[in-house]
Amino acid sequence: MDRFQEMRAFVAVVDAGSFVGGSYALHLSKAAISRQVADLEQRLGVRLLNRTTRRLSLTSEGEVFYARAKELLGSLEEIESEVSAHSGRAVGTLKVTAPASFGVLHLAPLWPGFMAKHPQVRLEVLLADRFVDLVEEGMDLAIRIARLEDSSLVSRKLSSTRLILCASTRYLKKAGPVRHPDDLHRHAVISYSLLAAGDEWEFTGPEGPVTVRVQPRMRTNNGDTCRAAALAHQGIVLQPSFLVADDLASGRLVEVLPRYRSLELGIHAVYPSRKFVAPKVRALIDYLANALRGGSWAAP
Repeated sequence: MDRFQEMRAFVAVVDAGSFVGGSYALHLSKAAISRQVADLEQRLGVRLLNRTTRRLSLTSEGEVFYARAKELLGSLEEIESEVSAHSGRAVGTLKVTAPASFGVLHLAPLWPGFMAKHPQVRLEVLLADRFVDLVEEGMDLAIRIARLEDSSLVSRKLSSTRLILCASTRYLKKAGPVRHPDDLHRHAVISYSLLAAGDEWEFTGPEGPVTVRVQPRMRTNNGDTCRAAALAHQGIVLQPSFLVADDLASGRLVEVLPRYRSLELGIHAVYPSRKFVAPKVRALIDYLANALRGGSWAAP
């Protein structure tokens, strides 16, 4: 048995928290993964995993082996990527992180096409609205929707989106009109808690820049939850066009204060600054840039 394959099986099981999850990660049967881990333990002469009907846990020997195996497999990936950079082929594991709502709505339909085009690339996609440290968490690429500040990372703009103030007509009929951003003080507001400006919403209107501090009836760290509340006639939201464009087009939501425009945010591919960009990373960036260019929701 290939020692590296045994190592990969063991690490995949630990990372996934189960043999079934490990089998999905490596596209092997649960029986094959179980056999490889058992062969590894037999060859080493130690038990690496404590198994119960409900959960797996590492033994002390397993903790040591997992840490070193993870490091060794990571080094192997780097070597493969560096060599493939000279050949120009996209190969190896590609770890990508993206915001949850954007990842589900606009990236999920794109992954099958990328995998078909690059069959030697293994994708690992993490959807998270929290800030993900690329270097600390071993990510190759992040999709970030923001006004990027200077950093040690490299980025490429893929598209853009605009924050839109919107609500349902039913809510507005019940709560009354909004003629100026200051009117938001007397309205139910559903706030996205991870917005960089927090509860200070920024607009540019006929009189120039306007900032209003809202007092949310509800805060959430998920844009889909904000949207759901607005669709249920519970208040006003400030959400990106990529999330609410279809609702606006169908009339389920209407734009509030259209003369007061909020922020435009870039949609960026961000990756660590390195001496070389692996072909798998460059291939994905080019693919996403082409696929996301000119989306109906993109800010002009």
